[in-house]
Amino acid sequence: MSRKVAAPPRACKRVAIYTRKSTSAGLEQEYNSLDAQRDACEAYAKSQGWTVVGSYDDGGFSGANVERPAFQRLLADVDAGKVDVVVVYKVDRLSRSLLDFARVMDRFAASGAAFVSVTQNFSTADAIGRLTLNMLMSFAEFEREMIAERTRDKIAAARRKGKWTGGAVPIGYYAVEGKLVKNAPEATLVCEVFELYERHQSVLDVVHEMGARGRKRKGGIWTKDAVLRVLKNPLYAGLIRAGSEVYEADHEALVERARFDRVQQLLARPPRAAGSAGRNPAYLLSGLLRCRACGAAMTSGGTRGYRYYRCTTRDKLGVRACPCKPMSAEAIEEFVVERLRTLAADDGHVTELAERLRVRFETDARALADERAPLPARIAKLSAEADALLASLTKLAGKARSLAEQRLQTLGAAVEESQTQLGVVEHKLAALAGARADAQWVREALSDFDTLWELMTPVNRQRLVTALVERIEVHEAAGEIDLKIASLAEAA
Repeated sequence: MSRKVAAPPRACKRVAIYTRKSTSAGLEQEYNSLDAQRDACEAYAKSQGWTVVGSYDDGGFSGANVERPAFQRLLADVDAGKVDVVVVYKVDRLSRSLLDFARVMDRFAASGAAFVSVTQNFSTADAIGRLTLNMLMSFAEFEREMIAERTRDKIAAARRKGKWTGGAVPIGYYAVEGKLVKNAPEATLVCEVFELYERHQSVLDVVHEMGARGRKRKGGIWTKDAVLRVLKNPLYAGLIRAGSEVYEADHEALVERARFDRVQQLLARPPRAAGSAGRNPAYLLSGLLRCRACGAAMTSGGTRGYRYYRCTTRDKLGVRACPCKPMSAEAIEEFVVERLRTLAADDGHVTELAERLRVRFETDARALADERAPLPARIAKLSAEADALLASLTKLAGKARSLAEQRLQTLGAAVEESQTQLGVVEHKLAALAGARADAQWVREALSDFDTLWELMTPVNRQRLVTALVERIEVHEAAGEIDLKIASLAEAA
């Protein structure tokens, strides 16, 4: 004899009923559309053994967006964990936008709330409902990608017409009502970068010169990456890039087109051979000389076999800016080499120098490691905030969207600045590792200086001097050249 066993009672779930009607027509009736939707939902909840804990009614609100008062209260209660199941009469009562629906489902899932449509046999509380939801999500993702593609096409079309389409505002411009307007003080810096690069044909020389002149940019000091971004940006020549092509832009150019083209040709040249350190090996002290009179860097020059070093301030601004005349490269270089020869003759000085090099490398490495440590986390945090803000843009409009776009620009600039700083630090660490390896070579070179100096190539001579000498200040007075060497050798 079989006995019927009673099914276990279903878990009692807390149910929120949501109803909506697009227009307010008929809501004044004693029994209106919202009442009919609510009754059907309550009957379904009762059949499942669930408890209705709240009813949320939006009368006269469109389903095209989620800006509805009762719906926002529902979302807040779901987020607070007060609701287990959201029940509606039909799916379109919740939203008529597939993208909005997908976002709402994500929000429900994050809070552990299920969703049921009583007339369409749709419920995320069972496997079939979840399968259907996944299909809807696939269509939502497709719609998102189509929106992104249309946005990219729109941006490309605007750029082909010469329009600036937003993003981080480049140095030298303001953004005014969606257009680039010349920022006169910054524009001067941009022109200076182009002029210096065309003269020196070295990005590092531009960095050093801008630093020597005390020039600053939005992100702080000028770096190699910052200079390259300026030099390669067609915006400064009155052009705008769309894909691989450039088009005439409708904003004011900051540099002449001819100068911009010349700079691009110089940038496209093959890199110099490894080991040249970016300096002309014919000039032993390139990058080390400073003018004591004005503090500016000394650059190399020559004519008909005569080599000299000249002050960049006087070269650019004339004798009134700096009285330092061009000085014989041979005389200065012989003086420095003689100092090194004297140093090399004393074994105690050589040992002391090697120890000073070791301490300097370790100190510099610790400082760079400390500077690098927080940068990856900072970049990740800023990028995550930017991604979250970008994902929310489609839900914003008006002033809120404008503020979000401004914040995105700020975040983009901050990420770029941190990435540049990280790149500079990592470049310095790599260079330091190479310099540490050079320390033993330097000691060996000093141990038999006279013999090895004669056998060294110009590049290796320059390499040795650069490792030993930090800075040389030159000053001409009463027909004599006075030199002050700030170096490890001098300190020893």
